[in-house]
Amino acid sequence: MVLADKAYSSRVIRAHLSKHGIRAVIPVPADPRGHRLRRGSLGGRLPAFDREAYKQRNTVEWCINRLKQWRGIATRYEEAATVYRAGLLIAGIFLRSAR
Repeated sequence: MVLADKAYSSRVIRAHLSKHGIRAVIPVPADPRGHRLRRGSLGGRLPAFDREAYKQRNTVEWCINRLKQWRGIATRYEEAATVYRAGLLIAGIFLRSAR
C-alpha cells in the first residue's frame, strides 16, 4: 500500500502502482474531481480512497521528521548501509523511549 498526498494523484502513478499490484491510497484533488463530475458518466469513476488507511500517513511523516533531527541520518553521512541502519535503529530506540 502506498500512502501519498494529492500531489501524487496522477493516472501515470496510479497505473504504475496498479501494474505492480500495489494499492494506492491517494486523495484526488478538487480540480480533477469537479471535472469528472461535470462530465457525468463520461468522466469515469473516481479512484477508491480509504480514509482510515490515509490517517496512518501522519504517523509515518511524524517519524521521518523526527529522524531528520539526527544529522547523521538526515545527511546520510555514513557510507556503509549496515552503519546507517544501526544509526536508524539507535535513533528509533531513543525516539520510542522519549514518548
